[in-house]
Amino acid sequence: MQAKTITSRPIETTTSSPMDPGIWSRLPGELLERILALLPLKTLLVLRSTCKHFNSLLISPSFLSQTKAHLFSSFLLLSHPQSHPRFPLYDVFLGRWRTLALTLSLPPTFVAPHLISTSNGLLCFSLPDSFLIVNLLTRSTRTVQFPNCPFVSATLIAAHPSASSSPMSPHGFNIFILCSNSAFVYDSEADRWTRFNGFNPILSESSHHEGVAHSGSLYFTTQDPFSIVGFELATGRWDQLSAHLPPGLTFIRLASSSDRRLFLVGGVGQDGISRNLKVWELGGGGMHWDEIATLPELMCRKFGSVCYHNYERVYCLWHDGMICICCYTWAEILVYKVGRRTWHWLPKCPLLPEKSSCGFRWFSFAPDLYALV
Repeated sequence: MQAKTITSRPIETTTSSPMDPGIWSRLPGELLERILALLPLKTLLVLRSTCKHFNSLLISPSFLSQTKAHLFSSFLLLSHPQSHPRFPLYDVFLGRWRTLALTLSLPPTFVAPHLISTSNGLLCFSLPDSFLIVNLLTRSTRTVQFPNCPFVSATLIAAHPSASSSPMSPHGFNIFILCSNSAFVYDSEADRWTRFNGFNPILSESSHHEGVAHSGSLYFTTQDPFSIVGFELATGRWDQLSAHLPPGLTFIRLASSSDRRLFLVGGVGQDGISRNLKVWELGGGGMHWDEIATLPELMCRKFGSVCYHNYERVYCLWHDGMICICCYTWAEILVYKVGRRTWHWLPKCPLLPEKSSCGFRWFSFAPDLYALV
């Protein structure tokens, strides 16, 4: 059989012609939004400054609805004296620390700020005589002068762009501070403080004590004998939560989820020493606490060694489906994933020096271009 001879031909190469501005300038707005929605966040931030058209396009409701789901992940943000002015971020979805930390740029005349609260994309820093509210993505800031009263607790409550989560300032933010004999609430839209006199609870001596926002109120835990009290933001009225606390508690902390569930984290034991760590959820229309989780024994031993049974150092926060239990003197976080009902220790931050002292302050941070300052 005679073999066939196969000859190869050189592959023809073509050079791409430049894009015709006449065609691209007539691109429908809906298609342009769809293309821009695929860009990474860093590119979008640069694009905003190129022209007024892009700047207005990127803050339009239609564009926001396309991009928000994939652009804005949420992170655990770490504030520590040895990391200032940088703020390391832990990406829970990827399960690792980001190598690039956020940096706060301030004029040289500013004293080093102290991060005290975060809410819906905004950060609240404490300065010697004022609060500094910051959106790190837009680099926008607002300075709010302290009222004439030393405060023991400060909480930022920012409205969500798609829902009115701040009852007093539905399109801005509120700052709540608790003084020795009164409470003050700042309304960003009205740009004024309102003073509320009345009941003054003796709060737990936690190193990181913020109010927990839930159903239009801020809730706090009080010292032994433990109780939970709430401040209604719209009326300034104090009320004690009617649900009876579980027996044998050695300390209590609160966490509130984005879907309006209130959780209680507490140690159970005797003589002020916790033998177990449990989680309860408020049920029955706010009338009782339902136990939902117990920390495994080995992890409980580690938790006890971390805080040395000094529970004033312990605080809690809610982040992306997890209850985070933190310690002011420890670089790791103990988390309970509510949906999966599992416990985990998150890894230490590699961006900190090997020998880092106390001062670990963790916050839930969801970057948002549209959070108003």
